[in-house]
Amino acid sequence: RVQQWAVSFGKEIAALSARYSGAKLLQKKYKDVEGVVTIEEVNGEELVKRFAEEMEEMLGRKMKSVKRLAEAAEDADLYHEYNETMEFDYFNALLINTVDEDGNAVPLGGEFPLEGNEHFNKLPVNTQMSNIQVPTNVYNRPDILNGAYMSEALNEVFIDNFQKDPTLTWQYFGSSTGFFRLYPIQWIPDENGVVTFDCRNRNYIQAATSPKDVVIVVDVSGSMKGLRLTIAKHTINTILDTLGENDFVNIIAYSDYVRYVEPCFKGTLVQADLDNREHFKLLVEELHVKGEGKVKNAMKESFKILNEVLGQGSLCNQAIMLITDGAMEDFQEVFEEFNWPERRVRVFTYLIGREMTFADNVKWIACNNKYYTHVSTLADVQENVMEYLHVLSRPMVINHDHDIIWTEAYMDSVQLFNTQAQSLLLMTSVAMPVFSKKKETLSHGILLGVVGTDVALRELMRLAPRYKVN
Repeated sequence: RVQQWAVSFGKEIAALSARYSGAKLLQKKYKDVEGVVTIEEVNGEELVKRFAEEMEEMLGRKMKSVKRLAEAAEDADLYHEYNETMEFDYFNALLINTVDEDGNAVPLGGEFPLEGNEHFNKLPVNTQMSNIQVPTNVYNRPDILNGAYMSEALNEVFIDNFQKDPTLTWQYFGSSTGFFRLYPIQWIPDENGVVTFDCRNRNYIQAATSPKDVVIVVDVSGSMKGLRLTIAKHTINTILDTLGENDFVNIIAYSDYVRYVEPCFKGTLVQADLDNREHFKLLVEELHVKGEGKVKNAMKESFKILNEVLGQGSLCNQAIMLITDGAMEDFQEVFEEFNWPERRVRVFTYLIGREMTFADNVKWIACNNKYYTHVSTLADVQENVMEYLHVLSRPMVINHDHDIIWTEAYMDSVQLFNTQAQSLLLMTSVAMPVFSKKKETLSHGILLGVVGTDVALRELMRLAPRYKVN
């Protein structure tokens, strides 16, 4: 024990000695520069004002870049004539620089030079060309090929933007058809070689519509068991993924009775920020089926919520998303009481399952509210949910609204990069919708997609260094 104490005491003496020596060294260094060191009083208000001006200037450059992309994309579409039989080889992000057994480039591959770049954390990039990422469940349909061909015009704008603002990171065009044109980073798939990322359910898709109040109504009666409930849950989660902090939402489940998935949110709408969306997803996962589906009371409750929050929520679009495998009730009186003749609230119906039992009343909603879709498999969910964004974007197209949005701060865990550290940056995105300007489509409100760029929050923090504000 004495020996252990002696060793311990010796270590403490050594540590104290090192600290003393270090203190003496710092004291000596201070004396060396004491004559030239001055104390300067800082005006905190002026300092904050300067930080704000520098941030405003930096963010303004990002917005100008995005505006140039939106204008270029709309002009490219205006002068592009759709070709049903088009054949076009673009650089597929997963296939570039890939060869077959004979050493020949694979289709949609080809030579795509990549060089490490200090600005992009030494990641391999190509600052002269963009490439296209296509989700695993999206194929080379004619609309994909036409979109890829049309959006080639963005390459020049990507390069020009980067030259005008070297602080830009990646720039992109997320098409409403599902492909994602990305500059200048190569896309990296997951460990299984699969790409689950779909640009249409990322948070920058918020730019495609004005702020909205949404009530999701889901059938949890006995007939929704098994795959139907799985599809319903996936549909809800996909809808939630299209919402952002400028939107407001609530979820109602119904069978023999009506209940809120979160009782604390009864009778109101909550901001669709990241925390609330994730909270809803956890509650939706716990839903189970039981009893008989009585949708009339659920619809009444939904309209009451939207009426009561009128002027308090998003102050813009209002929508009810009805997810069910059929409705036995006739609820014309509900629409007559709450939504006719103005039809202020849009009602989107998602009929779940292959068999369409009691589908007539759901179709009746569609005929009188114009929005209906049949979701028979999990693979159908993404395409069918995205249709509602097209509908809600139409007033923006007709009124020529091109609102720029800044998303909430989020942690990007998508495998965009080669290192996990780089892919988990806290960032925000600035995005803008892209609409068709063709005369024959103006009245239909065709949404082409969204353009944007991401801004790592550390870039903003560099403008306000900690040593100046502490």
